[in-house]
Amino acid sequence: MNWTEDDEVDSADWIWCWMTLAISLLIVAQALEDGIAQFRRGEFESARKSLSTVQPSPLRDVFLAISEVNTGHCADAEPKLRVRYEVPELRRLAGSALLQCLTLLGRMEEALPLAEKLGREFPRDPDVLYQSARLHMQAFNDTVARLFEHAPASYRVNQLSGEILDVQARPAEAAQEYRKAIAKNPAAINLHYRLGRALLVTGQFDEARREFETELKRNPEDALAEFQIAQIDAAQQKPTAAEHYERALQLRPGFVEAMVALARLRPASAIELLEEAVKLAPAHESARYGLMVAYRNAGRLADAQTQKAELDRLRKPPEGEFTEFLKRLGEPSKP
Repeated sequence: MNWTEDDEVDSADWIWCWMTLAISLLIVAQALEDGIAQFRRGEFESARKSLSTVQPSPLRDVFLAISEVNTGHCADAEPKLRVRYEVPELRRLAGSALLQCLTLLGRMEEALPLAEKLGREFPRDPDVLYQSARLHMQAFNDTVARLFEHAPASYRVNQLSGEILDVQARPAEAAQEYRKAIAKNPAAINLHYRLGRALLVTGQFDEARREFETELKRNPEDALAEFQIAQIDAAQQKPTAAEHYERALQLRPGFVEAMVALARLRPASAIELLEEAVKLAPAHESARYGLMVAYRNAGRLADAQTQKAELDRLRKPPEGEFTEFLKRLGEPSKP
């Protein structure tokens, strides 16, 4: 085959075109790499500008959208975040960022279903769980604010105030709020139980027991009240403790804490009770420990060793650190 001068020109043009295309691709790849590196360093504005110059692709779109969210451009980010990405990691990143955006905008009616959907698809992912926790805290705070605004004199305000004080480990103040709530609505369910719990924490056993008994008069099927009475009786070494544990189990057959407590008072039934408890709650350390001791006391050393191994595994601290959503979002999750 003979090459002509025109063929040589065409060949040179093709070589030039391919070189130009290769250089362009290298520039694009470098810009994408630079943008993602800026993102991971937390330089979100720089990342947004860098990634804006890159041709659209799933990877670029996700990191650009997250950078936009973190620089206050949720409106620009939202269309990209709502895309159904095929790669699970990109889908997780986009979903988490969209949840963050909706939470910041106060669009709870959209955010809550999204949090449930992400929780089903990525049930152990720390970033998904973190964003979901933030969302539910904000929803709780908003609802509490409306309650205090629209029904400030209701017994529910006092009840909720008591529950918040309970969480803050201020039982004496919580008890005052529960008493106020009871004064406003003596027939309400669960108030006497809450008051009893607050009194129990402060060491007022007899007063607490009376509140649990009052709760049972209003709600005879309250297994928790029965359990608390049993706990008080056990602490005071009263023979009636086992009866109340048994009653709590009758009211709630899968009540693991009652099984574990009753096993201590009924050694002959301990293995049966604790085997059922471990079956219902495999990660319950007290049940595992009690079953290990019960097996050992019965001479079943191999079974006791098995329970010890399971207990050691449960007590082993988790490996790794909690990921930082804003700075390490692009790294694959560990199984």
